[in-house]
Amino acid sequence: MKPATSFPPPFRPSSLRFDSLIGSLLRAGVVGSVLLVGLGTLWHLLNTGEPEPGYSLAPADLFQFLLENFRDWASGVLRPRLLVNSGLALLLLTPYLRVLASVVYFAAVERNPKYAGFTAFVLAVLTYSLFLR
Repeated sequence: MKPATSFPPPFRPSSLRFDSLIGSLLRAGVVGSVLLVGLGTLWHLLNTGEPEPGYSLAPADLFQFLLENFRDWASGVLRPRLLVNSGLALLLLTPYLRVLASVVYFAAVERNPKYAGFTAFVLAVLTYSLFLR
């Protein structure tokens, strides 16, 4: 007879903690993004009376976009556009961070080379598409 505290393999406590971590990561990314975009849009609306920000994003990869936002934050000049752009950057980084966490989890916690390899491949494709194109 199995002890009452044993879990079947897909429901181990470590996998439940990981699922909770991933859920929290995704929730924080989406909520943070919505707050930043919403605050930036509201600020712009209050300043100009226009609901649309009236600017377009220059073609750039995510690394350039993040670097530009970081420089703007470092300058100390807070503008509505900076809040909106930061919200967009956070939204784009959220799934990337989720896959990165999965690679670490499968490699370090689960010690499952097959899943770690598959997830690392997905991370490589995301890295290429977001940062290197």
